[in-house]
Amino acid sequence: MDAIAKLGRYGIDWLARLGQAGLMLFGAIFTITSVKQLWPLVIKQLYHIGVLSLLIITVSGLFIGMVLGLQGYTILVDFGTEDSLGPMVALSLLRELGPVVTALLFAGRAGSAVAAEIGLMKTTEQLASMEMMAVDPLKRVVAPRFWAGMISMPLLTFIFCAVGIWGGHLVGVVWKGIDAGAFWSILNASVEWQQDIVNCVIKSVVFALVVMWIALFKGYSAFPTAEGVSKATTETVVHSSLAVLALDFLLTAWMFGS
Repeated sequence: MDAIAKLGRYGIDWLARLGQAGLMLFGAIFTITSVKQLWPLVIKQLYHIGVLSLLIITVSGLFIGMVLGLQGYTILVDFGTEDSLGPMVALSLLRELGPVVTALLFAGRAGSAVAAEIGLMKTTEQLASMEMMAVDPLKRVVAPRFWAGMISMPLLTFIFCAVGIWGGHLVGVVWKGIDAGAFWSILNASVEWQQDIVNCVIKSVVFALVVMWIALFKGYSAFPTAEGVSKATTETVVHSSLAVLALDFLLTAWMFGS
């Protein structure tokens, strides 16, 4: 009976936290009264969340593109189809690796930073001070970071894919000697707007929503101690990564399963 009671308590607590997280997200999105007041805060967060993530996204995209180019060339040359290296690299990045790897890196760098920052604001009672001064933390702290993440993630995903394709070009064309015209012309003919570009955007937007939602809620609900902030930061990375991988399977099955 004790085990059943504990399981029931765990289920009730989980549903309560899910409800709190849903209300926080709803408040962050729909309680905005003035875009003019929100936009300067979003611009500031775009720097911290998006621009500061640019280096790790760019370097990772370059190396992953170069690895794809080298591995792809090694396989395709055995069949005499090395000219198809361009579409292989581009489709791999646009359909799968670009959105997923960007989201995982984004969760590790920006998501953890957001959770730690908000958790520290709660620990030092800055959020409580805002409420005492009649300033809504959802509008002042949560909403700007949420919208900055929603804007940053798709842009970072496209940068990751573009740099990755360039890395594949470096290996395939510059190093291995594939004809540059064949590389780009077959790539251009193989990539479809709806099937590849639009689906890439949809994935990146969904991943951005999930990563920012988890990071903001973990930071906002962190226990106000150093250990609580550390736990919230770790849980943000772990839960975001698992959520991204699970959602990637569902989205891939929906987009390409038929």
